[in-house]
Amino acid sequence: MGRGSDGVTEAGTFAELVQARARATPERVAYTFRVDDATRCETMTYAQAHRAAVAIAAWFAARDAAGQRALILCRPGLDYIAALYGCFYAGVIAVPAYPPHPRREPHRLNAIVADCAPRYALTDAWNFERLQPLIEATPALRELDWHVVDAAGGAPGDGAHAEPRCQGAEAIAFLQYTSGSTGTPKGVRVTHGNLLHNARVIYDAFGHSPESHGLIWLPPYHDMGLIGGILQPLYGGFPVTLMSPFSFLQRPLRWLRAVSDTRATTSGGPCFAYELCLQQITPEQRDTLDLSRWDLAFCGAEPIRADVFARFAEYFAPCGFRREAFYACYGMAEATLMISGGEKKSPPVVRAFSVAALERHVAEVPESQDDARMLVGCGVARPEMRVVVVDPERGGALPEGRVGEVWIAGPSVSPGYWKMPPEGEYSFQAALPEYPGVRFLRSGDLGFLQKGELFLTGRIKELIIVAGRNHYPHDIERTAARAHPELQPHAVAAFGVEVEGEERVVIGVEVSGDVAKDGDTLVRAIRRLVWEEHDLALHDVCLLPPMRLPRTSSGKTQRFTCREAWRAGGWGVRGERFGSVPTAE
Repeated sequence: MGRGSDGVTEAGTFAELVQARARATPERVAYTFRVDDATRCETMTYAQAHRAAVAIAAWFAARDAAGQRALILCRPGLDYIAALYGCFYAGVIAVPAYPPHPRREPHRLNAIVADCAPRYALTDAWNFERLQPLIEATPALRELDWHVVDAAGGAPGDGAHAEPRCQGAEAIAFLQYTSGSTGTPKGVRVTHGNLLHNARVIYDAFGHSPESHGLIWLPPYHDMGLIGGILQPLYGGFPVTLMSPFSFLQRPLRWLRAVSDTRATTSGGPCFAYELCLQQITPEQRDTLDLSRWDLAFCGAEPIRADVFARFAEYFAPCGFRREAFYACYGMAEATLMISGGEKKSPPVVRAFSVAALERHVAEVPESQDDARMLVGCGVARPEMRVVVVDPERGGALPEGRVGEVWIAGPSVSPGYWKMPPEGEYSFQAALPEYPGVRFLRSGDLGFLQKGELFLTGRIKELIIVAGRNHYPHDIERTAARAHPELQPHAVAAFGVEVEGEERVVIGVEVSGDVAKDGDTLVRAIRRLVWEEHDLALHDVCLLPPMRLPRTSSGKTQRFTCREAWRAGGWGVRGERFGSVPTAE
């Protein structure tokens, strides 16, 4: 299991794998970081990655830091990679985190620091300078031992004989803090054994080879960007081009332009990324692209919409994109990353199910188009991984076609959260009489199996139950988005709140200033559509400025945070509301 994909080494950790590749192919370019519109590109060979890791490990060694935690607060780029591998070489537990805004209270970072008590912080020169006022004003950050990473600096000499600190498969490589889409972030303990197993899972499922080429814009402090974008290419021995997520969000064309320019074979992201491309890339811009080499366009991290797949494949067909390139998959930080996925070069499985039946937690063929909901399958459990759907209230595995909580087991599943709070014991120590001796992870996701194919329907914590009926937030969000041609499902958040002992539904919608000028008409249209489609009278509809819905680093809407903000007195903590209607008409 520890063997590198091309037999380069019997690596027991990723630190050993970096060193082995530096010995075997020292001058081969491993990473290219593309700046904005490719006016500048920075590269890192395997030898340079090794030397940078040695230099950082030496800094840690001088502080006897092995076994301690170190925040990584670098911008996306080569310094981030150097910081990660430096932690691996030193036997230090890396804690990837998002660099805070210097003029905002670092609530998430403070929560991470309070949870794992790091002693060290690695950052780049640019961030270190801009964060100085925040560091001085924040005791938890001021007490850290800070080190500025220089990926290009390397170590004295070539560092060729420096050995990574010996670690076993059970050693913790890093703490992957969950996105916090349903609550407070928790640190997932990801071991070297977890990483190597999941690297093999991804490599085989994606059909990677040394001839593959990755193109990743996903943030490196998120599991998809870190494991899929940085570690998977190292494991597979193929090059990857990286770019900043901010560069993509500012101009989605940059993503597809980079895929075209580099002739990348593997790239992807959450569903909203493909939708942004559809919204903002013109036919004239599209016709300058060549996507014919892109043979695996992965999609995960949030509900996958069949209509987005269909529209993207049709719109970008003239520049060589093929529908068969789409690859729907399912994963989570608690299972390192990938859990299930389809067969490469086969189009995603898309099937229609009855909305009314799904509300009863049963998967059935719809009797009419009005009752149909299209679901995209997330493939089958990958080798050595086990997926079981369980009755969340009574326990016990459910038969195919019944909706329940998705439970997962296998070598990629983490040992648990840092410090393992009580909810962690509950999540990671699940058992089923049908599978004696197997430790299951409760995912919190709702779904069902059909001929082994996994279909997801929502999150348990986000499920809205009104008058005994189950409603999935993203269904309501899609309906609300149809109220105006400028609205999109990813710009709508639906969540349940308790009002006088009853569950009610609140919607927040991001709208531009022009749309908000006729806010009353828009609110009435949203209420009418939701009533007609779901038989729900909305308790509140809040109109917000663009980009004010709280989201995770992977683009998921944080409905839990939305609910807490609404409870605290509207959306004041997130920005001004253009208007709201407090009661149903």
